[in-house]
Amino acid sequence: MKTIHISSPGKEYRLLLGEEPCPVPGRGEVLIRVAAAGLNNADLLQAQGAYPPPPGASQILGLEVSGTIAALGDGVNGLAVGARICALLSGGGYAEYALADAGSVLPVPSDVDLIHAAALPEAAFTAWTNIIDTARLKAGETLLVHGGTSGIGSLAIQMFAARGHRAFTTAGSDEKCAAAEALGAARAINYRREDFVAMAKAETGGKGVDVILDMVGGDYIQRNIEAAAPWGRIVNIAYQQGFRAEVNFAPVLSKRLTLAATTLRARTASEKQAIRDALRQEVWPLLGNRIHPVVARVFPLDHAQKAHETMAKTGHIGKILLSLT
Repeated sequence: MKTIHISSPGKEYRLLLGEEPCPVPGRGEVLIRVAAAGLNNADLLQAQGAYPPPPGASQILGLEVSGTIAALGDGVNGLAVGARICALLSGGGYAEYALADAGSVLPVPSDVDLIHAAALPEAAFTAWTNIIDTARLKAGETLLVHGGTSGIGSLAIQMFAARGHRAFTTAGSDEKCAAAEALGAARAINYRREDFVAMAKAETGGKGVDVILDMVGGDYIQRNIEAAAPWGRIVNIAYQQGFRAEVNFAPVLSKRLTLAATTLRARTASEKQAIRDALRQEVWPLLGNRIHPVVARVFPLDHAQKAHETMAKTGHIGKILLSLT
Protein backbone atom coordinates (compact mmCIF):
# COMPACT_ATOMS: atom_id res chain seq x y z
CA MET A 1 0.00 0.00 0.00
CA LYS A 2 1.05 3.63 -0.45
CA THR A 3 2.07 5.44 2.68
CA ILE A 4 4.01 8.46 3.88
CA HIS A 5 7.25 7.97 5.75
CA ILE A 6 9.43 10.48 7.58
CA SER A 7 12.86 11.13 6.16
CA SER A 8 15.41 12.72 8.52
CA PRO A 9 13.16 13.28 11.56
CA GLY A 10 13.90 16.65 13.12
CA LYS A 11 13.41 20.32 12.28
CA GLU A 12 14.25 19.71 8.59
CA TYR A 13 12.18 16.54 8.19
CA ARG A 14 10.81 15.49 4.83
CA LEU A 15 7.65 13.48 4.15
CA LEU A 16 8.05 11.05 1.27
CA LEU A 17 5.69 8.68 -0.49
CA GLY A 18 6.59 5.02 -0.09
CA GLU A 19 5.23 1.49 -0.01
CA GLU A 20 4.55 -0.80 2.94
CA PRO A 21 2.68 -4.08 3.38
CA CYS A 22 -1.02 -3.71 4.10
CA PRO A 23 -1.75 -4.32 7.82
CA VAL A 24 -3.98 -7.17 8.95
CA PRO A 25 -6.65 -6.53 11.59
CA GLY A 26 -6.18 -8.30 14.89
CA ARG A 27 -8.82 -9.16 17.42
CA GLY A 28 -11.12 -6.20 18.05
CA GLU A 29 -9.71 -4.20 15.14
CA VAL A 30 -11.02 -3.06 11.76
CA LEU A 31 -9.06 -2.45 8.58
CA ILE A 32 -10.05 0.82 6.94
CA ARG A 33 -9.64 1.69 3.29
CA VAL A 34 -8.70 5.32 3.88
CA ALA A 35 -10.53 8.09 2.01
CA ALA A 36 -8.79 10.90 3.89
CA ALA A 37 -6.59 11.54 6.91
CA GLY A 38 -6.70 14.57 9.17
CA LEU A 39 -3.62 16.58 10.11
CA ASN A 40 -2.93 17.41 13.74
CA ASN A 41 -0.20 19.31 15.54
CA ALA A 42 0.90 15.98 17.00
CA ASP A 43 1.87 14.89 13.47
CA LEU A 44 4.22 17.85 13.11
CA LEU A 45 5.75 17.16 16.51
CA GLN A 46 6.21 13.47 15.71
CA ALA A 47 7.90 14.29 12.41
CA GLN A 48 10.25 16.59 14.32
CA GLY A 49 11.14 13.72 16.64
CA ALA A 50 9.43 15.36 19.63
CA TYR A 51 6.32 13.18 20.07
CA PRO A 52 6.93 9.45 19.57
CA PRO A 53 3.91 7.18 19.20
CA PRO A 54 2.89 5.09 22.23
CA PRO A 55 4.18 1.51 22.49
CA GLY A 56 2.57 -0.79 19.93
CA ALA A 57 1.20 2.02 17.76
CA SER A 58 2.04 2.42 14.09
CA GLN A 59 5.08 4.57 13.35
CA ILE A 60 3.19 6.09 10.40
CA LEU A 61 1.77 9.57 11.00
CA GLY A 62 -1.96 10.16 11.24
CA LEU A 63 -4.34 10.10 14.23
CA GLU A 64 -7.68 10.18 12.40
CA VAL A 65 -9.13 8.94 9.14
CA SER A 66 -12.35 8.52 7.24
CA GLY A 67 -13.11 5.77 4.76
CA THR A 68 -14.82 2.42 4.42
CA ILE A 69 -14.32 -0.79 6.36
CA ALA A 70 -12.24 -3.24 4.30
CA ALA A 71 -12.01 -6.13 6.79
CA LEU A 72 -13.01 -7.06 10.33
CA GLY A 73 -10.84 -8.70 12.96
CA ASP A 74 -12.11 -11.45 15.25
CA GLY A 75 -14.59 -10.39 17.88
CA VAL A 76 -15.82 -7.27 16.08
CA ASN A 77 -19.59 -6.90 16.19
CA GLY A 78 -21.95 -4.19 14.99
CA LEU A 79 -19.76 -3.13 12.06
CA ALA A 80 -19.85 -4.32 8.46
CA VAL A 81 -17.44 -4.40 5.54
CA GLY A 82 -18.17 -1.46 3.23
CA ALA A 83 -19.61 0.78 5.95
CA ARG A 84 -18.77 4.50 5.79
CA ILE A 85 -16.89 5.38 8.96
CA CYS A 86 -14.39 7.70 10.59
CA ALA A 87 -12.01 6.62 13.33
CA LEU A 88 -9.57 7.83 15.95
CA LEU A 89 -6.17 6.14 15.64
CA SER A 90 -3.00 5.93 17.68
CA GLY A 91 -1.10 6.25 14.39
CA GLY A 92 -1.08 4.98 10.82
CA GLY A 93 -3.47 7.35 9.08
CA TYR A 94 -1.21 8.61 6.28
CA ALA A 95 -1.68 5.44 4.23
CA GLU A 96 -4.06 3.69 1.86
CA TYR A 97 -5.13 1.33 4.65
CA ALA A 98 -5.13 1.82 8.42
CA LEU A 99 -6.04 -0.20 11.50
CA ALA A 100 -8.39 1.10 14.17
CA ASP A 101 -9.73 -0.35 17.37
CA ALA A 102 -13.41 -1.05 16.77
CA GLY A 103 -14.23 0.98 19.88
CA SER A 104 -12.85 4.13 18.26
CA VAL A 105 -14.98 3.92 15.10
CA LEU A 106 -17.97 6.16 14.38
CA PRO A 107 -20.42 6.06 11.44
CA VAL A 108 -20.42 8.75 8.78
CA PRO A 109 -23.99 9.79 7.89
CA SER A 110 -24.95 9.79 4.23
CA ASP A 111 -25.32 13.59 4.21
CA VAL A 112 -21.74 14.15 5.42
CA ASP A 113 -18.97 14.14 2.82
CA LEU A 114 -16.73 11.12 3.41
CA ILE A 115 -13.51 13.05 2.76
CA HIS A 116 -14.51 15.86 5.11
CA ALA A 117 -15.44 13.36 7.83
CA ALA A 118 -11.71 12.87 8.46
CA ALA A 119 -11.85 16.25 10.22
CA LEU A 120 -14.11 14.89 12.96
CA PRO A 121 -12.59 12.17 15.18
CA GLU A 122 -9.62 13.79 16.92
CA ALA A 123 -11.44 17.09 17.46
CA ALA A 124 -14.67 15.46 18.67
CA PHE A 125 -12.95 13.02 21.06
CA THR A 126 -10.68 15.77 22.40
CA ALA A 127 -13.39 18.36 22.88
CA TRP A 128 -15.84 15.98 24.53
CA THR A 129 -13.50 14.27 26.97
CA ASN A 130 -11.83 17.49 28.11
CA ILE A 131 -14.89 19.70 28.35
CA ILE A 132 -17.35 17.12 29.68
CA ASP A 133 -15.33 14.36 31.36
CA THR A 134 -12.51 16.49 32.81
CA ALA A 135 -14.04 19.98 33.15
CA ARG A 136 -17.57 18.70 33.93
CA LEU A 137 -19.36 21.43 31.97
CA LYS A 138 -22.93 21.60 33.23
CA ALA A 139 -26.17 22.93 31.78
CA GLY A 140 -26.26 26.73 31.82
CA GLU A 141 -22.50 27.13 32.23
CA THR A 142 -20.27 29.19 29.95
CA LEU A 143 -17.25 28.03 27.98
CA LEU A 144 -14.12 29.70 26.59
CA VAL A 145 -12.25 27.81 23.85
CA HIS A 146 -8.96 29.28 22.74
CA GLY A 147 -8.14 28.89 19.06
CA GLY A 148 -11.71 29.00 17.83
CA THR A 149 -10.87 28.27 14.19
CA SER A 150 -8.51 25.38 14.87
CA GLY A 151 -9.75 21.89 14.16
CA ILE A 152 -10.63 21.36 17.81
CA GLY A 153 -11.95 24.87 18.36
CA SER A 154 -14.20 24.95 15.30
CA LEU A 155 -15.86 21.68 16.28
CA ALA A 156 -16.03 22.41 20.02
CA ILE A 157 -17.86 25.69 19.39
CA GLN A 158 -20.46 23.91 17.27
CA MET A 159 -20.86 21.00 19.68
CA PHE A 160 -21.45 23.06 22.77
CA ALA A 161 -23.39 25.90 21.18
CA ALA A 162 -25.73 23.22 19.84
CA ARG A 163 -26.08 21.91 23.40
CA GLY A 164 -27.18 25.34 24.62
CA HIS A 165 -23.98 26.78 26.07
CA ARG A 166 -22.65 30.29 25.52
CA ALA A 167 -19.25 29.60 23.99
CA PHE A 168 -16.62 32.33 23.72
CA THR A 169 -13.39 32.08 21.79
CA THR A 170 -10.17 33.74 20.71
CA ALA A 171 -8.66 33.89 17.22
CA GLY A 172 -5.82 35.69 15.49
CA SER A 173 -7.67 37.82 12.92
CA ASP A 174 -10.99 39.53 12.33
CA GLU A 175 -11.69 37.02 9.55
CA LYS A 176 -11.18 34.13 11.95
CA CYS A 177 -13.36 35.80 14.58
CA ALA A 178 -16.17 36.21 12.06
CA ALA A 179 -15.82 32.54 11.09
CA ALA A 180 -15.97 31.45 14.74
CA GLU A 181 -19.13 33.49 15.36
CA ALA A 182 -20.68 31.99 12.23
CA LEU A 183 -20.03 28.57 13.78
CA GLY A 184 -22.00 29.58 16.89
CA ALA A 185 -19.59 31.41 19.18
CA ALA A 186 -21.44 33.95 21.32
CA ARG A 187 -18.40 36.21 21.12
CA ALA A 188 -15.04 35.89 19.41
CA ILE A 189 -12.17 38.30 20.01
CA ASN A 190 -9.02 39.02 18.05
CA TYR A 191 -6.35 38.27 20.64
CA ARG A 192 -3.85 40.43 18.76
CA ARG A 193 -5.71 43.60 19.74
CA GLU A 194 -8.25 42.64 22.43
CA ASP A 195 -7.99 41.22 25.95
CA PHE A 196 -9.84 37.95 26.41
CA VAL A 197 -9.87 38.39 30.20
CA ALA A 198 -11.79 41.65 29.86
CA MET A 199 -14.11 40.04 27.31
CA ALA A 200 -14.82 37.05 29.57
CA LYS A 201 -15.76 39.29 32.46
CA ALA A 202 -17.80 41.71 30.34
CA GLU A 203 -19.80 38.90 28.73
CA THR A 204 -20.60 37.27 32.08
CA GLY A 205 -21.45 40.32 34.19
CA GLY A 206 -18.07 40.24 35.90
CA LYS A 207 -18.31 36.60 36.97
CA GLY A 208 -15.92 35.02 34.49
CA VAL A 209 -16.33 31.82 32.51
CA ASP A 210 -16.99 28.42 34.03
CA VAL A 211 -14.80 26.26 31.78
CA ILE A 212 -11.72 27.14 29.72
CA LEU A 213 -10.13 24.85 27.13
CA ASP A 214 -6.60 26.02 26.35
CA MET A 215 -3.83 24.81 24.06
CA VAL A 216 -1.62 27.90 24.33
CA GLY A 217 0.01 27.78 27.76
CA GLY A 218 2.73 30.32 28.52
CA ASP A 219 1.27 33.58 29.82
CA TYR A 220 -2.25 32.31 29.05
CA ILE A 221 -1.97 30.18 32.22
CA GLN A 222 -2.21 33.24 34.47
CA ARG A 223 -4.71 35.00 32.23
CA ASN A 224 -7.00 31.96 32.20
CA ILE A 225 -6.98 32.03 36.00
CA GLU A 226 -8.03 35.68 35.88
CA ALA A 227 -10.79 34.96 33.33
CA ALA A 228 -12.27 32.02 35.25
CA ALA A 229 -15.41 32.20 37.39
CA PRO A 230 -15.51 30.99 41.00
CA TRP A 231 -15.36 27.17 40.95
CA GLY A 232 -14.11 27.40 37.35
CA ARG A 233 -12.27 24.58 35.62
CA ILE A 234 -9.31 25.14 33.28
CA VAL A 235 -8.04 22.32 31.09
CA ASN A 236 -4.85 22.46 29.03
CA ILE A 237 -4.41 20.10 26.10
CA ALA A 238 -1.20 21.70 24.78
CA TYR A 239 1.35 24.37 25.68
CA GLN A 240 2.24 25.95 22.36
CA GLN A 241 3.74 29.02 24.05
CA GLY A 242 5.64 26.97 26.60
CA PHE A 243 5.26 24.77 29.66
CA ARG A 244 6.78 27.28 32.07
CA ALA A 245 5.14 30.36 33.53
CA GLU A 246 5.27 32.42 36.70
CA VAL A 247 1.85 31.98 38.25
CA ASN A 248 0.10 33.75 41.11
CA PHE A 249 -1.94 30.99 42.74
CA ALA A 250 -3.82 33.31 45.09
CA PRO A 251 -6.87 33.58 42.79
CA VAL A 252 -6.78 29.80 42.26
CA LEU A 253 -7.29 29.49 46.00
CA SER A 254 -9.74 32.32 46.47
CA LYS A 255 -11.89 31.31 43.48
CA ARG A 256 -11.57 27.59 44.25
CA LEU A 257 -10.42 26.79 40.73
CA THR A 258 -9.45 23.45 39.23
CA LEU A 259 -6.44 23.28 36.89
CA ALA A 260 -6.05 20.16 34.76
CA ALA A 261 -4.09 18.92 31.77
CA THR A 262 -4.73 15.82 29.68
CA THR A 263 -3.60 13.92 26.61
CA LEU A 264 -5.64 11.54 24.45
CA ARG A 265 -3.34 9.47 22.26
CA ALA A 266 -1.99 7.06 24.89
CA ARG A 267 -5.32 6.33 26.58
CA THR A 268 -6.51 2.74 26.65
CA ALA A 269 -8.89 1.30 24.10
CA SER A 270 -11.63 1.05 26.72
CA GLU A 271 -11.20 4.70 27.71
CA LYS A 272 -11.49 5.79 24.08
CA GLN A 273 -14.51 3.57 23.56
CA ALA A 274 -16.29 5.27 26.45
CA ILE A 275 -15.71 8.63 24.75
CA ARG A 276 -16.87 7.18 21.42
CA ASP A 277 -20.06 5.87 23.00
CA ALA A 278 -20.86 9.28 24.51
CA LEU A 279 -20.24 11.01 21.18
CA ARG A 280 -22.46 8.58 19.34
CA GLN A 281 -25.29 9.23 21.78
CA GLU A 282 -24.91 12.95 22.49
CA VAL A 283 -23.23 14.53 19.45
CA TRP A 284 -23.60 12.32 16.38
CA PRO A 285 -27.40 12.82 16.10
CA LEU A 286 -26.60 16.51 15.39
CA LEU A 287 -23.99 15.73 12.72
CA GLY A 288 -24.92 17.03 9.28
CA ASN A 289 -27.60 19.22 10.86
CA ARG A 290 -26.19 21.54 13.54
CA ILE A 291 -22.63 20.23 13.51
CA HIS A 292 -20.44 20.06 10.41
CA PRO A 293 -16.77 19.31 9.74
CA VAL A 294 -14.84 22.50 9.01
CA VAL A 295 -12.21 21.92 6.33
CA ALA A 296 -9.60 24.46 5.28
CA ARG A 297 -7.82 22.54 2.50
CA VAL A 298 -7.51 19.05 1.09
CA PHE A 299 -4.16 17.88 -0.29
CA PRO A 300 -3.42 14.62 -2.13
CA LEU A 301 -1.39 12.13 -0.11
CA ASP A 302 1.80 12.75 -2.07
CA HIS A 303 1.60 16.45 -1.10
CA ALA A 304 1.90 15.66 2.62
CA GLN A 305 4.98 17.86 2.97
CA LYS A 306 3.13 20.84 1.54
CA ALA A 307 0.17 20.10 3.81
CA HIS A 308 2.46 20.16 6.87
CA GLU A 309 4.05 23.42 5.76
CA THR A 310 0.59 24.96 5.33
CA MET A 311 -0.47 23.80 8.78
CA ALA A 312 2.68 25.19 10.37
CA LYS A 313 1.82 28.68 9.09
CA THR A 314 -1.37 28.64 11.24
CA GLY A 315 -3.37 30.93 8.95
CA HIS A 316 -6.06 28.42 8.02
CA ILE A 317 -9.61 28.00 9.33
CA GLY A 318 -10.58 24.43 10.20
CA LYS A 319 -8.80 21.17 9.44
CA ILE A 320 -6.26 20.32 6.76
CA LEU A 321 -6.75 16.88 5.20
CA LEU A 322 -4.88 14.42 3.02
CA SER A 323 -7.04 12.73 0.41
CA LEU A 324 -6.42 9.21 -0.91
CA THR A 325 -9.20 9.20 -3.49
